[in-house]
Amino acid sequence: MISFANAKINIGLNIVGKRSDGYHLLESVFYPFPLYDIIEITDAPNALETTLTITGMDLSVRSDNLCLRAHHLLAEKYRLPAVHIHLHKQIPFGAGLGGGSSDAASVLKMLNEKFNLGLSISELEQEAEKLGADCPFFIQNTPQYAEGIGTDFSDITLDLSDKFVVLIKPSVNIATAEAYQHVTPRPSGEDLRKLLKLPVQDWKYYVNNDFEEGIFEQHPCIREVKLALYASGALYASMSGSGSAVYGIFREPVDLTPLKDLGTCYYPTIL
Repeated sequence: MISFANAKINIGLNIVGKRSDGYHLLESVFYPFPLYDIIEITDAPNALETTLTITGMDLSVRSDNLCLRAHHLLAEKYRLPAVHIHLHKQIPFGAGLGGGSSDAASVLKMLNEKFNLGLSISELEQEAEKLGADCPFFIQNTPQYAEGIGTDFSDITLDLSDKFVVLIKPSVNIATAEAYQHVTPRPSGEDLRKLLKLPVQDWKYYVNNDFEEGIFEQHPCIREVKLALYASGALYASMSGSGSAVYGIFREPVDLTPLKDLGTCYYPTIL
């Protein structure tokens, strides 16, 4: 069984508070982005435990890998047999694109289908929430408005299918913990959902990512990517999540030649 686990981008990201347990409260819109990890699950009838192989990127296999945790989560509840998971990584890590969360959600959905568990969408989302804040989003994988610690989702009408998006991943990787060290929670003011009803070219005046200020100060090369996207004609550009990837939304295809020295470019894609 093979599945393709897509990335996401954040359109707007407001850090609006902090709970007593240390978790931050946010407001953001998650939007699927067509950059994919590839996951294959095969039977392992003689294996004592589930195994994982990672190709595509130089990543070590750790026991806390989200793919393994997703299997363990359902295996404990439904007595699933051991399997072998092959993860071919193409979504860069430390980029704010949710690749690990997407992989975990895909494994949950694949196991549900493979072993006929009969879990509903809502039940899969409840299991995904146990793995991480972004994971439930990738179960339905449609544009969602996120609140709370990033696990409370509601539908939002947002269609960028007539636009082209360039995604650039600089060489620097950003750990989420690092990003939160440089952000101060504050009320967001106007409702992000209302702001996103404005024309895309007006978003740059009102729609912000609160992580950018601190991350740009620590890593000026990421700010350079955003400025270069605007210089190339982007209607809107922003860092995704806690970084380091930056995307630009364009009205039409754009020549990426001037941008290639800034990082790995993912070519304009119809969303």
